[in-house]
Amino acid sequence: MGKFFTRERFGHPQFLAGCLLLVFLLQCFWLLFRGTAPLDVDASELFRVQEGLRQWRGGPVAGTPTPERLEASSLPAPKLEENYGFDPDHSPLWYLIASAPFAVSSGSSTVSSVRYWSWLARLPYITIGLLLGASLWYVARRLYGNAGGYIALTLYCFSPIVLRSSTLWLTQPAIGEAWGTFGAIFTAIAVAHTLYAPREVVLWNWRRILLLGLSLAVAIGCYFPLLVLLPLTLAFMLYVASSRRLAALAIWSSAVIIALLLLFASYAFDVRTFWQGIRHAHFIEFSSQALRTRAGFQHVFFNLAQSGPALLIALPLTMAAYIAWRRARYFGNSAPLLVAVFFLMIASATPHGAETAFGLAAIPFLFVFVSGVIADLLETSQRGLVMASVWGLLSANILLNLTGLARVGRG
Repeated sequence: MGKFFTRERFGHPQFLAGCLLLVFLLQCFWLLFRGTAPLDVDASELFRVQEGLRQWRGGPVAGTPTPERLEASSLPAPKLEENYGFDPDHSPLWYLIASAPFAVSSGSSTVSSVRYWSWLARLPYITIGLLLGASLWYVARRLYGNAGGYIALTLYCFSPIVLRSSTLWLTQPAIGEAWGTFGAIFTAIAVAHTLYAPREVVLWNWRRILLLGLSLAVAIGCYFPLLVLLPLTLAFMLYVASSRRLAALAIWSSAVIIALLLLFASYAFDVRTFWQGIRHAHFIEFSSQALRTRAGFQHVFFNLAQSGPALLIALPLTMAAYIAWRRARYFGNSAPLLVAVFFLMIASATPHGAETAFGLAAIPFLFVFVSGVIADLLETSQRGLVMASVWGLLSANILLNLTGLARVGRG
């Protein structure tokens, strides 16, 4: 235990990051307190929780055809009804996450028989929002030092779209997909880097393999079209570990098997239901026609605007610095930028869900990219000017975000 509690793990940077995450948590609770009433029930949220709670209590697999759903005609499931009773976008894991607090707090198998507290349904997503923030800070700090970590986490903690997604305020749950996507990409890169160490591949990397498998399971299980993560993570691993590609392929395959087992577990290890669920899943929902319309790009711009004015201002400036300054064009900056651009392009080509899935998943990568370029600029002779600009931008972003929260009315 003495080796675990060291200054490297629990020092001044970790304390400041913890304070920022605490402020993030307080903002979430404020948004819930002012923006929701204790008995507010969104129809889709009630359906999501009801389905997951039934499975937690030993009932039918969530998101699959059940007699109970046919009787509960008030529960909205148009997508399921049009897809032979199967959820085309989400695995049962999506429902199990949503209903986890109710499974612990209530012995009943239905939400309608207990006093529904809509705040309780948001606790899993607030927790995931905190975990994503911690992951973002860890990655940015490892890549760019303390300055990069603080900038990325500050942008994240005071981002309106992140706060709304973490509290399900006027939006559908997508923070789980964002966390799984972020974890999958950077865990794949990290595990590929460790292949250069003179150790046994599988034995040394088993924790990262489990984490990669878990990240893939969460991302794909919460939103089937995120299956694009499989070739994307493999491409990064093969690029980073170019001299040990067979080992990288073996690790990637192991992680995919773990993810598959976790998804299989969410189907209650029922082979037939699992197979039918995969058969009826919609893994591709992209439309080339959407790319030729203005609506898709408007959704993307809306996502960027809702990420906070700081990102909206800093992104074009850091992009210009990245293009013009050769020193900024290295893998640590290029990887998150490429992933963000890739997801934003998919979001613009997605007729539905651009705001709630790929668009949100791109935002943490943009935070990492912006913090990386700024951290590089802080190492130049213009450090004083850059520091003053960053302080001013982040302060204005914080003030505007807190002002917006203060205006949120009850109900």
